[in-house]
Amino acid sequence: METVLGAMRNVRWHELQHAYGSASQIPGVLSRIAWGDAPSSDEALGDLERWIGTPPVFDSTAATVPFLWELAATDTVRDRAGVLNLLGTILTAGNAEHPAWTRAAHDAVAAGRATAVRLAAMHDTPDAGGLSPASGVRTTAARLLAAIDRHTCPVCAALPPHETQGH
Repeated sequence: METVLGAMRNVRWHELQHAYGSASQIPGVLSRIAWGDAPSSDEALGDLERWIGTPPVFDSTAATVPFLWELAATDTVRDRAGVLNLLGTILTAGNAEHPAWTRAAHDAVAAGRATAVRLAAMHDTPDAGGLSPASGVRTTAARLLAAIDRHTCPVCAALPPHETQGH
């Protein structure tokens, strides 16, 4: 069994761009989301949203999305609902100058549909205080699943499906 985010080493991040330059920092940011303490994880998720998802998408966006799905599915990630929200943001974002990047990013989000289905069906396991951390993930996953199922945008309608290169 491969470790969480283990396949990041297979991506040529230094050849990709995000909103502020080279995407070579993305693996470190994904790692902070996966294993950082709450402030570090929250900051990393905010950085990633600014870098790859809002408002335009970049060539690094589609490469990052499979790892976001992996983080959303990992029980130990602190803000799984935040990761799912970022995936939803990416599904609605675009890049008018690079429609192929938009299509690739949207296809990458849609490719995680099965994970969204599984997360939307999670069972509640209340913590000591009677709260269910799964409820936020379940609700956010259901919202993202609905967005994936009803996704239509001019770019995706006009371009053929992107051949995914995997991650």
